[in-house]
Amino acid sequence: MELTTQEQAMLNGEEGYAVRKSMEILVVLGEIFEAKNLIDVSSVQVAGVSYHNLGDAGLEFLASLAKDGKTKVLTTLNPAGMDLENWRQLGISEEFAKKQNLVIDAFQRMGILVSCTCTPYLIGNLPLYGEHVAWSESSAVTFANAVLGARTNREGGPSALAAAFVGKTPCYGLHLNENRAPDIHVKIETKLGQLSDWGALGYALGKKAENKIPYITGIKTAQLDELKNFCASTVTYGTKPLFYIKNITPDAEQQTIPKETITIEDCDIKNAYDNINDNIDDIDFICVGCPHCSIKEIQEIADLIQNKKVKQGVELWVATSRTVKQLADKRGYTTTIENAGGKFACDTCMAVAPLKGRFNALATTSAKGCFYSRQNLMKTKMGSMKKCIEAAVSGKWNN
Repeated sequence: MELTTQEQAMLNGEEGYAVRKSMEILVVLGEIFEAKNLIDVSSVQVAGVSYHNLGDAGLEFLASLAKDGKTKVLTTLNPAGMDLENWRQLGISEEFAKKQNLVIDAFQRMGILVSCTCTPYLIGNLPLYGEHVAWSESSAVTFANAVLGARTNREGGPSALAAAFVGKTPCYGLHLNENRAPDIHVKIETKLGQLSDWGALGYALGKKAENKIPYITGIKTAQLDELKNFCASTVTYGTKPLFYIKNITPDAEQQTIPKETITIEDCDIKNAYDNINDNIDDIDFICVGCPHCSIKEIQEIADLIQNKKVKQGVELWVATSRTVKQLADKRGYTTTIENAGGKFACDTCMAVAPLKGRFNALATTSAKGCFYSRQNLMKTKMGSMKKCIEAAVSGKWNN
């Protein structure tokens, strides 16, 4: 891989340990994927923030980089393993909180914005069309590529952090035009109603399209929260982190429709629900916000739960960024939800918090949330926001 004089100097250690280590990571990555050079990035989103996933080895690595490492571009964080302010309310132990705070302290010393959200595009890290970025979190990567028309590979935690210190990333994969062409045509011949239907669609598409870039026809309209949910589901269950929807997403009209074709029908959506939903009635954990809730979703939750109460023994978590919660505070949504017994889980989500063994059965609007909750040994139910709030109030899933 060709390096400029400045890049070679960074690799030689002239800008300190963290930059040298970062260049070593980026050069090896570039050589593996046969990149010709590094390219500038306008922003970075770093995953690997939860101590639950990092452990002591990851914390030690971050501490070593934080000694002299400083970010060169706007850099935000993926969710942590806890709400950084109200972790006690969510049942997080003192020991875990101490370690998680050490992780956050290391990132702060690097100059990273402690945003802790999987939806950086909702809080100001919003790349323009065609911009190159280095993002980590799978749903955010997909949203950046497909909905925003930016360009990023799905970075690992170390490679994203390296890009933040250097301000560059290897030019390969989805940074290149030739790797962004769709290779399977997906005809949607089913009606998408509630938000969770988009998660079911992502499941069905991921299973059928596998590791391909879909060109999707048959969808007439799509709202931000629907696309957010779809991005999370489709990449969780199988496709590359890019898709095109005719007349909706950027560059769709410039693409050649692939010859290979699959169809998503009513039976495929039903099959998705059947595979995601376990045969259970009792629910003790309702968590919405995977990816993190928008202000519109929080408004819907507040409207649905107003003048109601979460059943004793059941927990309702609203996972969102702290920035969006501040909007909810001002609009009164927070008061409504908390008066009903709901809890806000800022900075974290069901995918990265230490939840194993705490709950038996989850209800959510998110197919991705169900995928990760099963890894935490929970039974799962996916459905509309209305059904989730009904489960919070009754402790039962109404089929």
